[in-house]
Amino acid sequence: MRFGTQVCGEPALGAAREWLVADGRGGYAMGTVSGLRTRRYHGLLVVAGDTPASRHVGLAALDPVVRLPEGRVVRLGAHEWADGTLAPRGDLLLEEFALVDGLPRWRWRIGATVLERTLAMRHGSSCVAVVDRLIGGGPVELSLEALCTWRDQHGERRAGDLPVREVAGGAVVADAYRLRGRLASGGRAATAPAGPPDTRPWVERQADAVWAPDGAWLLNVHHRMEAARGYVANEDLLLAGRFTARLAEPGDALEITAWAGDLAVEPPPAAAIVDAERDRRRILTAGAVDATAELTLAADTFVVTTANGPDVVAGYPWFGAWSRDTMTSYEGLFLITGRAALGRELLRAYAATLSEGMLANTADGGAVGHNTADATLWFLHAIDRHVRATDDDDLAAELVPALDEVLAAHLRGTRYGIKVDESDGLLVQGADGEALTWMDARVDGMGVTQRSGKAVDINALWCNGLAALAALRERAGRHSDDVRRRHAVTEAAFRRRFPAPDGHLYDVIDPDDAALRPNQLLAWSLPYAPMEPDPVALRRITDALLTPLGPRSLDPADPAYRPRHGGSLRERDLAYHQGTVWPWLIGPLADARRKAGLPTREVLTGLLAHLGDFGLGSVSETADGDAPHGATGCPFQAWSVAETLRAHLTSTE
Repeated sequence: MRFGTQVCGEPALGAAREWLVADGRGGYAMGTVSGLRTRRYHGLLVVAGDTPASRHVGLAALDPVVRLPEGRVVRLGAHEWADGTLAPRGDLLLEEFALVDGLPRWRWRIGATVLERTLAMRHGSSCVAVVDRLIGGGPVELSLEALCTWRDQHGERRAGDLPVREVAGGAVVADAYRLRGRLASGGRAATAPAGPPDTRPWVERQADAVWAPDGAWLLNVHHRMEAARGYVANEDLLLAGRFTARLAEPGDALEITAWAGDLAVEPPPAAAIVDAERDRRRILTAGAVDATAELTLAADTFVVTTANGPDVVAGYPWFGAWSRDTMTSYEGLFLITGRAALGRELLRAYAATLSEGMLANTADGGAVGHNTADATLWFLHAIDRHVRATDDDDLAAELVPALDEVLAAHLRGTRYGIKVDESDGLLVQGADGEALTWMDARVDGMGVTQRSGKAVDINALWCNGLAALAALRERAGRHSDDVRRRHAVTEAAFRRRFPAPDGHLYDVIDPDDAALRPNQLLAWSLPYAPMEPDPVALRRITDALLTPLGPRSLDPADPAYRPRHGGSLRERDLAYHQGTVWPWLIGPLADARRKAGLPTREVLTGLLAHLGDFGLGSVSETADGDAPHGATGCPFQAWSVAETLRAHLTSTE
C-alpha cells in the first residue's frame, strides 16, 4: 500500500488516512500518512495500563530537522495550530508513504537528499522503535525533536509541570517512559550477500546520539478530528529535547527507542526491533496474498495479552475489551487465523466472569458491567464454533456446567428483565433506561433503540445457543433431550411469530416493531439458524440496506433514518443505529446469502477497497448511511475486520 506526494502533501487526503501499529498489550503507535496529528489519541508511544482501555499518551512525536551541507535547515514535521496555521509543512516533502508488512515507512526528498523513517512496536511490551536512515545524498546533520506529554488518552495537558531527567543516551519523562537515541553508521555490510541493494543488511556500528535537553512548551497544538467530534481540540506539548547525529553517508541512521515499564531494562536497538517485528508479521501472513494478508495483519492488531491472559481490543484508538465484540469476532480473530490455543485460554477466562448467567460486558467505564442481552449468547456461539473446529471435547466437558447455569438463569430470569417467556419459549429483554442489544446507544439516559421485548437477533441467538448447548452436552457425553425439546419449541415459535406481512421479519415482537433493520439476518445466517433463508426477502433487504461498506442499521425509507453519523457525541449517538452503516454485518449478510445460494464475493468489493481509505489495512467501526459513506467511529475495529476476513475467506461467486 503506497501513497505519493499528491496524497501525502494534501492534508485533506494524507491526514485523513491513519496508520496503527499495536504492541500486543493494548498500547500502540498511531498517526496519519502526512505526519499531521489530527487526534488527541495520536502518538508514537501510547501505553496500556492495567486494562487495554486505561491508556496514557507519552511520546507524541519525533520531529526530524535536517541541516544540509550548505547550512540550510529543513523541518520535516507537520503540525496544525489553534489559529488554523499549518507549520511546519514537512508533508510537502514526502515523496512516498508505504505500509510494508503493515509497518509504516515515510520517505522525504530534499533534492538529492532522501531520508527514510521506519517504525515498529516491540511486540509484547510498551516499546516503540523509530529508525531515521539516510537513503541518498549526505552528509547531513539530523536532529529529532522529542515532543512529549504524559496524560490519559481521552484528555489533554496544558503547559506546566512535566518533569524530565537526563539519563545515559537520552531522558526519562515523568518517571513514566524513557527515550534512548543511537547513531548506527558504516554504510553497507562488506559481507552482504549478493542481490538487489535494498535487500542487503546495513552495518550496525552504534554509538549514543547526542541528547540536548530543551524544556520549551509548544502551545495550542490543534487536533482537527477532535474539533469535528465536538471535543477539546487543543493541547500543549513539551519539547523535552533533541537527539542529534551526523549522517555521513547512505546507510547511516539515527535510531530512537522509547519504552515504559521497567525503565532500567533497555530494549534491543531500534533497527533490530523493526526487523524482528517485520519477521513476525511475515510468518503470520505466510502463503496469504492481497486482502487476505492485509486482513490477517489487521486481525493480529486486536489480539492482546494482559495480566489476566489473552483478550481482544474492540477498537483503536479508544475502546478496550467488550465481550460482545470479542465473541462476535471470535471465529475471525482466533479460529481462521490459527490462534485456537490462545482462543481456548480466552474462552476459559471469560467463562469465569459469568454472573447470574450473564457474561461481563466491559470495564471500559471503570466498573465491570453485565448490561447486555446478547454477549452471553455470542459466547455460546463462540464455544460451539471452537469445539467443532478443533474437536476439543475436553473444553466442552469443562464449560458445559457453566453453560447449563446460563440456561437455568435465563429460564428463571436474570438482570434487566431478561427471561424466557414460557408461553412460547422466546427470550424477553428490556429495562428502563437500558439498551441491551448491540444497538446500545443511549442519549439523555434513555436507549435510542431500546428494542425491549422479543428482539429478532436476540431470539435467533437464543435458538442457536440452545442447539449449540445440546451439541456441546452430547460431545461431553451428557444427555441433551431436555435442551433439544426446548429448542424445538422455541424454533417453532420463532418461525410462527417473527415473519411480518410484507415478507421480512419483525425487528421486535411483543410489542411489535416492523422496522426494516439488519438484525433479522441472524435468523438465517447462524449455524443453527431458526429459519431457512428466503432469497426474495434477502434481495429486498440487500436492496434497502446494503452499501459498499456493509449494511445500514435502518432502512432509508424509515422516518427515523439519519443519513450522517457525525457532529457532537449526542448527535452521533442519535444516528449510531438509525441508518449508520456497520461493516461487521457483512458477515451475517454473506452467510445468509451463501445459504440461499446467492453470490457473496460481490458484496465485499467495497470493503476490500476500503482497506486503503481510512484506517489503513483495516476496517472502520461505522460509516455514514448516505453516499459516499464516509467512514466514522474507530478507524480500526475488531468485529469489522474479523467478519470481513471470515466472509472473504468463505466467499462464493
